[in-house]
Amino acid sequence: MSESFDLKDREFRFLAKFLNEKTGIVLGDNKRPMMNSRLSRRLRALKLQNYKQYCDFIVTPEGETEMPHMVNAITTNLTKFFREKHHFEYLKNTQIPKILASQRGGSRLRIWSAGCSSGEEPYSIAMTLRETLKNIDGTDTKILATDLDTNMVSHASQGLYKIGRTVEEGLTKRQLKEYTDAKVINGNDHIQMKNNVRKLITFKQLNLLHPFPMKGPFDVVFCRNVVIYFDKDTQRTLFKKMAQLMPLGSILCIGHSENLSGVSDDFKLIGQTIYERV
Repeated sequence: MSESFDLKDREFRFLAKFLNEKTGIVLGDNKRPMMNSRLSRRLRALKLQNYKQYCDFIVTPEGETEMPHMVNAITTNLTKFFREKHHFEYLKNTQIPKILASQRGGSRLRIWSAGCSSGEEPYSIAMTLRETLKNIDGTDTKILATDLDTNMVSHASQGLYKIGRTVEEGLTKRQLKEYTDAKVINGNDHIQMKNNVRKLITFKQLNLLHPFPMKGPFDVVFCRNVVIYFDKDTQRTLFKKMAQLMPLGSILCIGHSENLSGVSDDFKLIGQTIYERV
């Protein structure tokens, strides 16, 4: 359907401020066309005539249920299996061996995928662990995968993906055989992640601005292409909270366009967008 709503400056500023206060997401003026395109679907779904009605609605008690829909519409979820492969190579070749050596025969490993989107990242972590820890089923190994977007959490937990770029560019034939089953749904080819990787992951909805319900400690945290939505003050608060759940020597992987310069002194850069807790 063609665009039929006019997002005025005043309404854009109101919605941007509202989102920032609720989620920490920062939307500059250049994001106005994107907001108009994505939220127009919500106006149609709610049978509203204009953005003024939408702004009035979201601040009412009844409008509280709209918040997840707004966030799901605004946030971008673009990912693929083994995106930024150097992170998984470091995990396999350096970090996991270091953790195992430090535990002197122990078997506890905790990894957090913060901003897991549609699930390719935590499943890539699970496959990496399977390929690194040959006795993984006899260890205490768990992956926590969280995202603000409830739709993404639901999709990710199903572990079902249509054959396309995200699959074909990310997974080898061996990985497809070992970790997925082929399925045909509505005439389209899909893969279903096998239980050997699914059972390692717990998926939860989480707003990173809210108090963390988990206690950690986490040996590895993936927080990639998440803080690009946040201003510097919000980033500082977030990484301080994360650091409190990470022991010395644990690692944090962030996105290729992100860095912690001027944001956190709790981490030092040790590789390409790889930081160590210090």
